[in-house]
Amino acid sequence: MEISYTKSFEKDYCQLPGQIQKRLDKQLQFLLNNFHHPSLNIKKMKGHPSIWEGRINSEYRFTFQVIGNTCLIRRAGTHDILRNP
Repeated sequence: MEISYTKSFEKDYCQLPGQIQKRLDKQLQFLLNNFHHPSLNIKKMKGHPSIWEGRINSEYRFTFQVIGNTCLIRRAGTHDILRNP
């Protein structure tokens, strides 16, 4: 599986605190290696049938879509990003 990023994600990533960026990098490695890793807490988003949500930590999330063999990482940030995944 490959990972691709939206412009929205790239902007979100730059605005994250350094320790959250490092944690997100780790979580994305888990996503690549084991989609069902327990720390990711992956689940489909309600109201958005093709968008998934993953956990960075208790306060931060990331959203993504699976398109063929690619995970398109859409957004990252606090729970507020879930309003506009």
